[in-house]
Amino acid sequence: MPDKDYDALLEAMTLEEQVSLLSGASFWRTAAIERLGVAPVKLTDGPNGARGEDFSGGIRSAAYPVGIALAATWAPSLVEEAAADLAREARSKGARVLLGPTVNMHRNPLNGRNFECFSEDPTLASAMAVAYVRGVQSQGVGATIKHFIGNECEHERRTTSSQIDETTLREIYLPPFEAAVKEARVACVMTAYNALNGVHTSQNHWLLEDVLRGEWGFDGVVMSDWTATHSTAEGLLAGLDLEMPGPTVHRGAKLIAAARDDAALAGAVRRSARRILALADRVGAGEQDDLDTERAEDRPETRALIRRLGAEAAVLLKNDDRQLPLDPARLSRVAVIGPNSAKAVMFGGGSAQINAHYSVSPLQGLRQALPGVEITHAIGCPGDRYLPLLDQPVEIRFFEGVTMQGDPVLVKQGETSEFRWFGPVAPEVDHLAFSARLATTYEAPETGAYEIGLMSAGTSRLYVDGVLVLDAWNGWSRGQSYFGHGSDERRTVLHMQAGRRYEITLDYACGDGLTTTLKAVRFGLRPPSAKGSLEEAVALAKEADAVIVVAGLNDSWETEAEDRASLALPEPQDALIEAVLAANPATTVVIQSGSPVQMPWADRARSILQLWYPGQECGHALADVLTGRAEPGGRLPQSFPAGPEGLEGVMQRPDRGASVPYDEGSFIGYRGFLRRGDRPAFPFGHGLGYADIRFGESRVSATPEGASVEVVLQNHSDRPGQEVVQIYLRGAEDNACWLRAFRKLRLQPGERGEVRLDLTRRDFSRWSEEDGEWREMVGPVEILIGRSVEVIHNTHMVDLAGSKHCFAMSQTAGSETLR
Repeated sequence: MPDKDYDALLEAMTLEEQVSLLSGASFWRTAAIERLGVAPVKLTDGPNGARGEDFSGGIRSAAYPVGIALAATWAPSLVEEAAADLAREARSKGARVLLGPTVNMHRNPLNGRNFECFSEDPTLASAMAVAYVRGVQSQGVGATIKHFIGNECEHERRTTSSQIDETTLREIYLPPFEAAVKEARVACVMTAYNALNGVHTSQNHWLLEDVLRGEWGFDGVVMSDWTATHSTAEGLLAGLDLEMPGPTVHRGAKLIAAARDDAALAGAVRRSARRILALADRVGAGEQDDLDTERAEDRPETRALIRRLGAEAAVLLKNDDRQLPLDPARLSRVAVIGPNSAKAVMFGGGSAQINAHYSVSPLQGLRQALPGVEITHAIGCPGDRYLPLLDQPVEIRFFEGVTMQGDPVLVKQGETSEFRWFGPVAPEVDHLAFSARLATTYEAPETGAYEIGLMSAGTSRLYVDGVLVLDAWNGWSRGQSYFGHGSDERRTVLHMQAGRRYEITLDYACGDGLTTTLKAVRFGLRPPSAKGSLEEAVALAKEADAVIVVAGLNDSWETEAEDRASLALPEPQDALIEAVLAANPATTVVIQSGSPVQMPWADRARSILQLWYPGQECGHALADVLTGRAEPGGRLPQSFPAGPEGLEGVMQRPDRGASVPYDEGSFIGYRGFLRRGDRPAFPFGHGLGYADIRFGESRVSATPEGASVEVVLQNHSDRPGQEVVQIYLRGAEDNACWLRAFRKLRLQPGERGEVRLDLTRRDFSRWSEEDGEWREMVGPVEILIGRSVEVIHNTHMVDLAGSKHCFAMSQTAGSETLR
């Protein structure tokens, strides 16, 4: 619709109607104006799957690899393909806008949301952001890049201010957003919870108007993160178009009254309303849209794509003696061990969680991949932060008011012993004041001491056979669960007898002021044998031809609104890995996490595979890589430190209301390691393959835009493989090193290939805060060509003389470590 039609439409609106467009009508929908044919737009989380409107349970959806896994592919074309498929998932939920991608930087390795983000490097993150946005928007769905900006810490994210100087912003944190706007014309930008330099990002005029719209030319919608609007007039005048979620807190009648007497504010209302109208047209929102019907579309092509993505993202960190891939012909017995071995850990926690169509565990995947091999299994040790949910039907009855009196207003069946509601629960339920009773019958599989746990956002109490065993009702207190709205888990131990059926009931209430935005309750139960046995694991390992240990984190350890407390694996996983390695050297350690973990046993492990959270095809993707059906295609998008030394500043948990100083400036990740002279456990860009691909000669030549780098590679093995050519620049000024270009190349056995990568003048520049613009680096610049930031094969010197590039064609052959 051309601008003149928007003008006519806006003229036909009352001020009240214009204002109604500037906040959500509900948690996931914008407002409609039926008399003028203005349709609502439905939004959905999130970056690794389209959940729909139900925050817990709900219609099933495809679970894709998380953001860090997508970035680990170093393959923008593949990420674009995945994002296009994800957009089709969004359409199946009736949504026109997807709340992703998340492009905050991996500054803090303990950030609870690192799994959702791409990288510590702005060049890699920018390439992934552009690919993701293009893929989503190729299907007519609007992408929402988030969180703008400085949300690199989840702990106290709502109360802290990220203190970032402009040079650091321009060089590290702004580039993915800038690229998404300029190169992919992203539809929406979501502001962050935190403040930037003392001003909330949702009302930061410099950020939203001067930079985003003024410099970059953004013409889409700026929305707040959920409940992160803090003012009526200030946010709107600063450029915040849409307050989410609805119903409004800061706009509505407040904004109408203010705009009647303020021409500038009324003009801002009109501009933002225009942008909401333009978004609805851009994504094809119409009056006939069926927003209530959500479909579960389990497509074969999506299954195959997710499986391929999982293998492309897997990073082979170590492979001494070519222990991998496994040769099925030489195997009679394989032991699969570890807390993540018999369950599929698909994604992290928070808004990234979805109700997946299905899940394939590592144990299932290996059993299918090795049909002629005996597969033994042991948990070894627990890995859950909270006691496991009951995976069986649980009835829930909802009551009006908080005392569970009268007849229930709604009865539903859940698939597990957890219920979460973000916003409305159901039309029949007053989500501001309701109570519920959960009930199920549990048949004990064995005799012994069972652990049982309870936690809730709201008050709760749990009964077994009518006896109160856990009380989070009297003396309820806020803990770390459920985005900081819930209590910590309360536990007890009960003796149960095998074969006996136990009636478990739970009372829950919300409405006493403890929580109104997010309501949740869960109970977990663990039989004695589910704790695992170190002795059993070691015994199986000793008898096996090969051992696969699958350890790591999960969605309770890495989650939105909370940061991890340590780089270490949860106890006692390190002890399990050490014991299994001692029992059988033919052990491969597989780590699932969305961020780095310490590996004190790494020197003793022959092979280590970083699997990330690869989505619903978890076990199949793992089996493909371990058996050599697929190449481990991943390279690290984040440095893996050996320990916390040197990172104490960025990992410090801020106090409530504190400033978070980004004192390290642009030297996060690998730049920080190089500056400090520290050696990470595994460097940025690192990853091994099964093929023997070697770097050959390289050439550098000047172009009108900057420079062109050509690199020759050859596959010297009898199997196909791939390598990622990485181009870094190192300036003489402060010895800073920057990834500026990369390309993944696939080669058949014996094949020789050539990669050409172009560098722009911006690539040879650093931000000058004094001049307020990009300036070319002073002095000679090294062009470093390698397979990681540490393993450099060829170097060229570039002398930046005036406005022209003069190239010294010196080349260093062979490999070196960049230090």
